[in-house]
Amino acid sequence: MTLPLSPVFDDLRAAARQRILILDGAMGTQIQQLGFAEDDFVGHGSGCSCAHHSHDPQQGNNDLLTLTQPGAIEDIHYRYALAGADILETNTFSSTSIAQADYGMEDMVYELNRDGARLARRAGIRAREKDGRRRFVAGAIGPTNRTLSISPDVNNPGFRAVSFDQVRDSYAEQVRGLLEGGADLLLIETIFDTLNAKAAIVAIEQVYR
Repeated sequence: MTLPLSPVFDDLRAAARQRILILDGAMGTQIQQLGFAEDDFVGHGSGCSCAHHSHDPQQGNNDLLTLTQPGAIEDIHYRYALAGADILETNTFSSTSIAQADYGMEDMVYELNRDGARLARRAGIRAREKDGRRRFVAGAIGPTNRTLSISPDVNNPGFRAVSFDQVRDSYAEQVRGLLEGGADLLLIETIFDTLNAKAAIVAIEQVYR
């Protein structure tokens, strides 16, 4: 079964005929420069529903800042857009239930992805109002912190910490949130395990169908 192409594909192709399309830069280093502390990550005083989450600590969970410090994340997107980026990557590299399990934030995965796409889209609209150039939102899909191809136990080569179906379902949840938030395209990135990438591709195809 061949999936139909989105109208966004035509828009991307038209833009690429006019100029080289520029992808934005790293999100993590920009966040580090802001010097956020634990209170900033958990969102004390932000009104976020995760502000009093019992898991400690959250510092380092950069994706959570989408919910607790949305203005800061949108501003990073906006500055990249004004610097010349045509494609803005969402702050969702670790926004899967598998990766967020390390922080006890699995129940917020859908919101992380939906709002991550919304923030990038808002920044792109603001930039377009300034210079008239459209920006595209790329939903960033990271590799998770589990591998499907290699055992984490050197004494048991056949052991796997996670199954293909679990990784696929985790990616599918992420994809639904990204699409709901308005992502134009999906970026499977920083892959260290091609089987993880295949799980992401299967998840995307299933969600699109």
